[in-house]
Amino acid sequence: MHISRPRSVLLAGAVAVTLSATALPAAFAAPSSTAVISEVYGGGGNSGATLTRDFIELANAGSSAYGLSGFSVQYLPGSPSAGSLWQVSALTGSVAPGGRYLVAQAAGTGGTVALPTPDATGTVAMSATSGTVALVSGTTPLTCKTAADCAADTRIVDLVGYGSAVVREGSGPVTGTSATASVARAASLADTDDNAADLSAGAPTPVNAAGETSGGAGPGDPGNPTEPGTVRVHDIQGTTRVSPLDGQSVTGVPGIVTGVRTSGSRGFWIQDATPDADPRTGEGVFVFTGSTAPAVAVGDSVLVSGKVDEYYPSTTTQSITEITAPRVTVLSSGNALPAPVVLDAASVPDAYVPSADGGSIDALALDPATYALDLYESLEGTRVEIADTRVTGATTAYHEVWVTIKPNENPTRRGGTLYSSYTDQNTGRIKVMSLDATHPIPVANVGDVLSGTTTGVLDYDSFGGYNLQATALGTLTDNDLRREVTRKQMDKELAVATYNVENLDALDEQGKFDTLAAGVAVNLSSPDIVSLEEIQDDNGAVNDGTVGSDATLKRFTDAIVAAGGPQYAWRYIAPENGKDGGEPGGNIRNVFLFNPERVDFVDRPGGDTTTAVTAVKTKKGVTLSASPGRIAPTSDAWDDSRKPLVGEFRFHGKPVFVIGNHFASKGGDQPLHGRYQEPTRSSETKRVKQATEVNTFVKSLLAADKSARVITLGDLNDFAFSPTMAALTDGRTLEPLITTLPKNEQYSYVYEGNSQTLDHILVSPGVCRFDYDVVHINAEFADQASDHDPQIVRVDVNAPDPGQH
Repeated sequence: MHISRPRSVLLAGAVAVTLSATALPAAFAAPSSTAVISEVYGGGGNSGATLTRDFIELANAGSSAYGLSGFSVQYLPGSPSAGSLWQVSALTGSVAPGGRYLVAQAAGTGGTVALPTPDATGTVAMSATSGTVALVSGTTPLTCKTAADCAADTRIVDLVGYGSAVVREGSGPVTGTSATASVARAASLADTDDNAADLSAGAPTPVNAAGETSGGAGPGDPGNPTEPGTVRVHDIQGTTRVSPLDGQSVTGVPGIVTGVRTSGSRGFWIQDATPDADPRTGEGVFVFTGSTAPAVAVGDSVLVSGKVDEYYPSTTTQSITEITAPRVTVLSSGNALPAPVVLDAASVPDAYVPSADGGSIDALALDPATYALDLYESLEGTRVEIADTRVTGATTAYHEVWVTIKPNENPTRRGGTLYSSYTDQNTGRIKVMSLDATHPIPVANVGDVLSGTTTGVLDYDSFGGYNLQATALGTLTDNDLRREVTRKQMDKELAVATYNVENLDALDEQGKFDTLAAGVAVNLSSPDIVSLEEIQDDNGAVNDGTVGSDATLKRFTDAIVAAGGPQYAWRYIAPENGKDGGEPGGNIRNVFLFNPERVDFVDRPGGDTTTAVTAVKTKKGVTLSASPGRIAPTSDAWDDSRKPLVGEFRFHGKPVFVIGNHFASKGGDQPLHGRYQEPTRSSETKRVKQATEVNTFVKSLLAADKSARVITLGDLNDFAFSPTMAALTDGRTLEPLITTLPKNEQYSYVYEGNSQTLDHILVSPGVCRFDYDVVHINAEFADQASDHDPQIVRVDVNAPDPGQH
């Protein structure tokens, strides 16, 4: 098992090769992104061993050849005495990018299988159970006998301590070595400076620079090229999410190549043409070839030898079962592919995933007839087919599109799939990606349909979970989705909108300003007040201390005029540099735009980055101590987060209090499709604290004037059914307007094919008559100026009966 960053990063040479700061201090050699010790075996020739010699295998995680001339590998006993010496084996040549380099060591009297032709040969009789091996720049023997002493020797490039070795990386050596077991690094070659974490014990798998394996087998010859071994794909996949053969070597696994990936995480899928009768055990598996392009084609009948590995894209995701460091024999080509498994509304269960009370579901037996994620896991690496699927998440910049195979599952009015509770997941959603460059993903909007059949291999990644790697795509049927235009407010109505404009700053292209401006002037019909989220400082991500955003707002308001809207004025409080979260250097903040021809802003001095605004009771009602102002800006609820902006407005002589919000993001929450069920929503804690602060402030306004007209709005980054919303509305101080819409219209954002609500407008009981609308212009479209749809409420401030809507 291994957990790693995305492979595209690893293959770019970003693997750090430094020794542990625990076992070896920071003075140790500079990090290496190239050569590492990939396998160590000291049991060669011992009683019970198969191989006749010990060996050390090197690998290169970099993108260019790593020269070894003048280098050496050196060995020290696991518990060195005063007389113990490092034993040196000199190296020559180089190790290719992504390749291996084999150093043979002493032979014993046992064993029957020779190593592949070594690239270098030493005479060191290594212990099978405990020792330290170092890759050294130079051939002079090392003199250090402890981890701390070795830290001072900058010639050490990499180091592995196994068994009970005193000298090792990390808090402990890697264990499990024996006459029949080596220790080997994961296929990613990742080095976290902890031998126990980076390497694991298993059957020895020596590979030389030519790609040959033990017994003289070549890279296309796993030792018995025409006969399959005893292990089948379904044996590898097993009946749980983790292979029962994880970490073990397999030989001659038969299958038909069903898909080939030549970029990113390179490799290919094989599928057994003769499946077993157990629906839990998958018949497909991914063969990871690392930096090497796969030398197979769809339809090839192959035998694959290598090591079984569970690859976790991140710590909270499920894993992908793989065969790594493969040796492949092509037996024949042009074979018929196994028939795809049909995924449709009848075959996919309505229950989403079993519960483990927040723990890992890895060890739970799969139940594909009951749970959708269990079904998808049982089909991991298998050919599947979907037909006439409706698009529920528009085509992304990464050439992905979300569809549903359950057309009647929580449909929205405009063709999406509504996410309505934590317990009612949409099981028919699946992401479609193109595996074949000749069939690119079409540009699709929500409600469009991939007509006909789409076929490919079912895969898994950290960005949405299970996905179909398509080798054949259906035809796009355009549903002609249109961007909405809301009605113009009447003279007696105050129109207040919220719009997340996605990190807008003065350095953005004019096209972004123009599109966002048209959204305000045309689609929102020029509201009287617009509460903006994600306005950055004037130079965006440039981190030079700039905090003002007047140039950004000047460009934006000018663009609104050009689009036919009014000349808006603005108010904001600039954040302290680097204190409000968001994109580093961007100094994100909330801003009020208002049309001075229709509404007055009541300016009161005193509002700044750290002074809290308060409610002031007067004979004529409540006012603000400062306008604009901030709610409890020094509270830890707002640490590294944008602070709410409060403003006092007057419309037709009546005061209206507007609170612009942008709560903390959902970053850090465990995914819906992950290994931990139910997922932990760790980010929720902060939003609940923020909602409580806003609720407390609203209560102070209502305590001073129970009929105060309060509109709180913005990107709350949470759902109508969330604890955040419960905290914000505590005491019935505010009514969330999203729930006043028909259920199939309660959304403003689309994420991983789920139509959901993160943006909200809420009103106090003093707002008696209103007309509310979510204006869909972005979230459902592939071409979008922001990933959020704006919302608007039109309020009759002169309504006679407070609380009667």
